[in-house]
Amino acid sequence: MIRPHTLPPWLSHALRAQRAPVPWPAVVRGALAAGPLLLAGVLAGQASSGVLLALGAMLAGNIDRPGTRRAALTRLGGPALAGALGMVLGSCLAGSGWVIVGAFVVLGLIGGAVSAAGPVASAAVTQLLVTAAMSAGMPLPESGWQRAGLFLCGAAWLILLRLVLPSPVRGQRLGYLYDGERAAVAAVYDAVAALLQAAGGPDARARRVALTAALDQAQDALRGRPPGTRRLRAQLGAALPLAEAATALAWAGAPVPARAAEGPARLAAAVRSGAPVGPLPAPARTGAGLRALDDALLRAAEMFDRGSGAGSEIARRGSFRVGVRRMAGPAGREYGVRVGLSFGASAAVAQALQPVHWYWLPVTAVFLVKPDLGPLASRVLCRAAGTVAGALLFAGLAMLLPHPFGLVALVAVAGALIPVSLRHFAAQTAVITVLVLALVMVGGEPQASWSRIYETLLACALVLVAGHLPWPGGHHGGGVRMRIAVAREAARVYATHVLSEDAGIDRAGRWALRREAYRALAEASAAVELAAAELPVLARHSDGSRRVTAVLERLVDAATAYAVRVDENGGLSARDAARMRRLLAEAELAA
Repeated sequence: MIRPHTLPPWLSHALRAQRAPVPWPAVVRGALAAGPLLLAGVLAGQASSGVLLALGAMLAGNIDRPGTRRAALTRLGGPALAGALGMVLGSCLAGSGWVIVGAFVVLGLIGGAVSAAGPVASAAVTQLLVTAAMSAGMPLPESGWQRAGLFLCGAAWLILLRLVLPSPVRGQRLGYLYDGERAAVAAVYDAVAALLQAAGGPDARARRVALTAALDQAQDALRGRPPGTRRLRAQLGAALPLAEAATALAWAGAPVPARAAEGPARLAAAVRSGAPVGPLPAPARTGAGLRALDDALLRAAEMFDRGSGAGSEIARRGSFRVGVRRMAGPAGREYGVRVGLSFGASAAVAQALQPVHWYWLPVTAVFLVKPDLGPLASRVLCRAAGTVAGALLFAGLAMLLPHPFGLVALVAVAGALIPVSLRHFAAQTAVITVLVLALVMVGGEPQASWSRIYETLLACALVLVAGHLPWPGGHHGGGVRMRIAVAREAARVYATHVLSEDAGIDRAGRWALRREAYRALAEASAAVELAAAELPVLARHSDGSRRVTAVLERLVDAATAYAVRVDENGGLSARDAARMRRLLAEAELAA
């Protein structure tokens, strides 16, 4: 049998599935969202209105991810507003023939560039383009503004469920209003404990990456200083010196005493439960890193017992300006051209062939062409396989289930399965295909499994061609180069600060710079891994990028370890400073 790791990267990525526990709160929300809304429309004799309500809930549920309630308002609400705008724009374009092609090209050009700004912007653009195509092609009796209102109501229902229903958290004994923020902060302490346990072993790097991700998520959860989170912000602030000491110990490459991880684990439990920390394990102060860890543990325990302290600096510096630079930079231009080309070309083919559900061509192209959603080859393979499986499954169920209420029940079941299916793009596509085909039939259109397969495969071919067209100057991968440049600059600033005389004085500033360096490095590494999973014709444009991120990682890890020595000794030795400068020079020359 061929093992996945012996396959080429573009194929092994398509076969890779995420492992995670079943997100039961999201499953409950999915079951209570699209299905009940569709049922209400059918019972009221307004099946098309029910379809629009269910569509809004489905698209909101498709981007519903674990996190805080406050963040969900932005993460789900922004794309919902964009989707409503798409409904209005699409209704204005309905029946305009080839004018749609030009309009879709313009929308794709602008939307693709905006997608480079970040995940929320990308989700908003996706919903805008998808709803514009659907509103332009679906034979709905409602006006554009009515469609937008119904779509928004459906999304608002899912958001309301997200805000109101509790999300059980392991070990949680407090109220659930801030359970997402509390879980994010506790995960940081868990990640510190896991890194300490892995120190000196082969999993140390993976645990350090997991700590970076946990800190990023916690900082995002508490951004904006939400009311009622002062204690949580202080607890996150107390975790920063712990994370620094744990990273320094992992960088040293030697195992640490097992009891060193017990303290952070007890702090994690205290964050979840609100209970006192209790006695901490006996300290092990046999080196600079262990002494820094013990001091950070004692300060954190004191802050937990006192109930207040200095909050973490969680605002990302210049994040808005970074987003604007991404939109106007090489990544935004490349995204925009490819999305505009694919969106417009699929609409042109649809106008030429005039299939019954022509709008499925541009809708499918949008989900496939977005470079921030994963490698192109993997997306195409998973989309094709998932669509075929979902369409065949629906064709069989449609013959067995009573209409319309059996289809309404199918929509509810599919909505509940969406959060589980997010582990793999093919599974997600299959579930959404079943749900969408059921909505189409409830809305009064004929069974469309076979046309769905045909049009999806056609869109896959179009996007594959568009994704591999030559780029002016012969350079693909603008997003990878931009993220590496940002990571290089963040690493340079952090390392230079550690070398300066202020490193031991301005600890808060040092921690903020370290967080920015590790966050930028994580984003660059993720972009490099995705680029490496493309087909060879595209992957070759990112050759050498892994080596650059490895050099930057060594620099940032070393700077963190040396920062602990600065606190211990009041400054760096001449030998350590020389090593840091050599790493800085290597990072500047790496290409």
